[in-house]
Amino acid sequence: MIKHIVMWKLWETAAGYSREENARRIKQNLEGMKSHIRQIKFLEVGINFNPSAAAFDVALYSEFNDREDLQIYQQHPQHVKFKEMIQSLRSDRVVIDYEV
Repeated sequence: MIKHIVMWKLWETAAGYSREENARRIKQNLEGMKSHIRQIKFLEVGINFNPSAAAFDVALYSEFNDREDLQIYQQHPQHVKFKEMIQSLRSDRVVIDYEV
């Protein structure tokens, strides 16, 4: 099983929306992928409530059967479109992919 975790720090305002509005838009967009990309075994999106400057704003936790399924997800048109959209909303991003 592959676990794919991504976290984003968002700009205070971007694309005409506040940080909080963009966090909700990101969550909705990611959660919508579950019904369109069959390789996603599990997907959870959290919006941060911790006011620490070290905290990230949005976290994605997802699971895939294997590396091939993760690669299919990464290249899926809906995911590619999401990556293009979020590029202007985020100031930082961290990711980890690991196998269990």
